[in-house]
Amino acid sequence: MPHVSVNGVELYYEVAGEGDPLVLVHGSWGDHYNWVPVMQDLTRDHRVLVYDRRGHSRSDCPPGQGSRREDEDDLADLMETLGFAPAFVAGNSFGASTALGLAGRHPELFRGILAHEPPLLGVVADDPASGPLLAETGRRLASVVERLRAGEPLAGARQFVEEVAFGPGEWERMPDRVRETFRVNAPTFADEQGDPGWAELDLAALSGYTGPALLTKGSESPPWFAGIVGRLSGALPQAATYTFEGAGHIPHVSHPTEYVRQVAALVALGRRAP
Repeated sequence: MPHVSVNGVELYYEVAGEGDPLVLVHGSWGDHYNWVPVMQDLTRDHRVLVYDRRGHSRSDCPPGQGSRREDEDDLADLMETLGFAPAFVAGNSFGASTALGLAGRHPELFRGILAHEPPLLGVVADDPASGPLLAETGRRLASVVERLRAGEPLAGARQFVEEVAFGPGEWERMPDRVRETFRVNAPTFADEQGDPGWAELDLAALSGYTGPALLTKGSESPPWFAGIVGRLSGALPQAATYTFEGAGHIPHVSHPTEYVRQVAALVALGRRAP
């Protein structure tokens, strides 16, 4: 199994395909396997890198409190070590937060960014219209973390899926392998929530990234994502937004054909950029 040492950890990764470099960054609870529904189509025109973020599945899980900044540094080091810099980067959920955070610090690593529903609650904390939604989401997240720290990974994972990110009944619809991945990676989600800066982003720094960016959301996702996407769009000079109709938090799984189409549109913009 391929592993590489970056930023003090061993990360599992896979590379496939030929063409423009494309890095896919998974969200919380998951791993590289989440991208399987789109890999066959993406590897026709791209050299694709997928990996397990630190603390997830086959990658190292260092002791002590982690931070999203560590994930950002991992991504930067991984791209440079494997010859993927600069690259197009597509991130989902916490993976989108990671990509955007790194773009604000090292824009030179990116040819384009596709970010789907980063849970950056801090960027809309000053929005009165979002207040009640954010408060309720915060309560639900705290309850999930409480269950995880009480040694109830499956109960916490199910609660996150059905009450925070996806909706009632979605846990039972998930394949057994995906539910098991949630269980295995549950401690890392609790660790992510312990990072004081997990939901924050320096919008002024992000505005320094002037390349193409596509910010996306699903029409069936929790409504607070729309406010986040809107605020981020205002910070990115070349941002476009897109809604996956009928989709939720993981359109690369539920709507893979349309997701691939949006990646292709982003890459086309990046190719024309000076």
